[in-house]
Amino acid sequence: MRLKLIAAVSSAALFAGAAMAQEADTQAGVSAQAEAAAPVAAGEPTDAELAAFAGAMERMQTVAQQVQGGQPTPEQQAEMAAAVEASGLEIDRFNTISQAVSTDPVLQARIGVASTTPSAAGSVGAGVTDAEAGQFAAAMTAVQPIAQALNGAAPSAEQQAQMASAIESSGLTLERFNEISGAIGQDQHLQARVGLAAAQSGQ
Repeated sequence: MRLKLIAAVSSAALFAGAAMAQEADTQAGVSAQAEAAAPVAAGEPTDAELAAFAGAMERMQTVAQQVQGGQPTPEQQAEMAAAVEASGLEIDRFNTISQAVSTDPVLQARIGVASTTPSAAGSVGAGVTDAEAGQFAAAMTAVQPIAQALNGAAPSAEQQAQMASAIESSGLTLERFNEISGAIGQDQHLQARVGLAAAQSGQ
């Protein structure tokens, strides 16, 4: 998930908005685009909007890293505004999503799902249902304290039994848990889906 990226350029949306006020030519260009484009949906961002937002944030990261003293130059502001425009989002909608994402773990997790390539057809990840993603997230939450207590050591028979019980309590069989566990390290989309399930359940 792109939480680090979002945190790194969380103020970029405000700079992009300022660029529209300061750069008359850019503002005129965006206005013309807005008239030609379909109205931006209000309320909860769609998956498509979140994917566009993530793309804009990626483009803006390079510019944000060049900002000195916390205040971008007019040229940098214009570059950030152009990154938003290239995503297909209007500046106001980008800012609205940016503000919502900064305080909403579920939206942050949805960005991860929307901006990663879906699991390959026929793969373990592609076969994981949303319910299983939630069960895996719950199992990982339950197993984590036991794994941390091991500190790299091999688990005792009692600890193995505790972990098995925690996994089965989630609703997954040990075999299915191991299948998902083996796949998740190689599948960013599956990782994101499990992260979303965890965020939705408050884990």
